[in-house]
Amino acid sequence: MYKIRLLNKQILRIVFVGLAGVIAGVFISSNDSRKVKDERPLVSYMVLSPEIPSSLSFAGEQIDLTRQHVREAFDRELCAFTYLHATTLLLFKRANRYFPVIEPILKKYGIPDDFKYLAVIESYLDVRVSSPVHAVGMWQFMEATGKEFGLVITPTVDERCHVEKATIAACNYLRKAYGRYGNWVSVAASYNAGMGRITSELSNQAVNNAIDLWLVDETTRYPYRIMAIKQIFENPYRYGFVLKAGILYKPIKTKGMSVSTDINLIAFARQNGITYAELRRLNPWLRSTKLITNGKTHILLLPENMEELYYRRPNTFVHDSRWVVN
Repeated sequence: MYKIRLLNKQILRIVFVGLAGVIAGVFISSNDSRKVKDERPLVSYMVLSPEIPSSLSFAGEQIDLTRQHVREAFDRELCAFTYLHATTLLLFKRANRYFPVIEPILKKYGIPDDFKYLAVIESYLDVRVSSPVHAVGMWQFMEATGKEFGLVITPTVDERCHVEKATIAACNYLRKAYGRYGNWVSVAASYNAGMGRITSELSNQAVNNAIDLWLVDETTRYPYRIMAIKQIFENPYRYGFVLKAGILYKPIKTKGMSVSTDINLIAFARQNGITYAELRRLNPWLRSTKLITNGKTHILLLPENMEELYYRRPNTFVHDSRWVVN
């Protein structure tokens, strides 16, 4: 027993001396141990610049990523969305609910599917959001523009917050802009700056595509933001987003009820077994506790059943299989 203990001590001594020698060798072999210490990482993770794809298209149009200003502008937005982790995750969750509504409307009106990403960057798919300049809703219409493209805006109704109707209005705007420019990048830029500004600058700067314009930074970045979020949505795992079906927001199954007369919405909600707040969440275009119809018929959405308003079971609906891992 004594010999075994002695042997164990000798083995430990040899191991210790060996390790000490290795450690010492590492530091002795360095010409400047202080430099080694100073250059070691100061954080517990590494940040990688996302890889630029070899090719890129937007609405069926090829984007030349060999051009310096194009590549660097796209790189800026791709880096931003890749590392805005909380924001980009939220966009995936909301898209699972709203893309099934938006996509068929874009297709019906002949608008490229990629323009759903315009709604993503305009509002982060928040149906009620209002900008500092009072652009409202998922497609961020100003009041005058919303009315121009057929949206009802009154003290009790704001259809800029009606997902389907605002999407139709956006399609009509985009079709009109394409008729003027003939390319979708210019159409996208005009959604930010207005057709008047883009038309004027194309003429003044003697080019045919907004990608070649010198514009204010916000408008310059705008098409690239759409392209960048598209790239991440189509390749989430490649850009570090590992999603499960259960975290995505489920679409809410609803039934419609026609209303053609003025009503008190609090009483209406109670009569249909939900709260006024739940009614407003399902119909974000309502602006008051009353609905004044002005002779129009409105469709109020109600939950198909009360289970639609709960997450008693994990979500299983996945709009795009590329978004999730099994």
